[in-house]
Amino acid sequence: MSDSLPKCPECSEAFTYEQGSLFVCPMCGHEWSAEIEPDPAAVIRDSVGNVLEDGDTVIIAKDLKVKGAGGGVLKVGTKVRGIRLIDDGVADHDIDATVPGFGRMQLKSSVVKKVL
Repeated sequence: MSDSLPKCPECSEAFTYEQGSLFVCPMCGHEWSAEIEPDPAAVIRDSVGNVLEDGDTVIIAKDLKVKGAGGGVLKVGTKVRGIRLIDDGVADHDIDATVPGFGRMQLKSSVVKKVL
């Protein structure tokens, strides 16, 4: 738990205190869970809406032309194991992975499907 407590989501007052597993605002009486919920904007989803995590296995959902020295095409159904999610990808590329036959590259989450 961090040293500073969050402001109340209802009235934005900073007088929040902890009571067990809840945060409580004495100004408006609002109570909410102390568990940190992930920012919905920070969650990375695949092409069909499944939440992706580091280490997941995905398959390529559509043919992709590969630019660069080798060139070529990534075919639909190519399985990529052990992906790593990144925040600083170039041009919305948010997955760093080693693709069989192509090596290390970045992919967009919108062109992959998580293997369940």
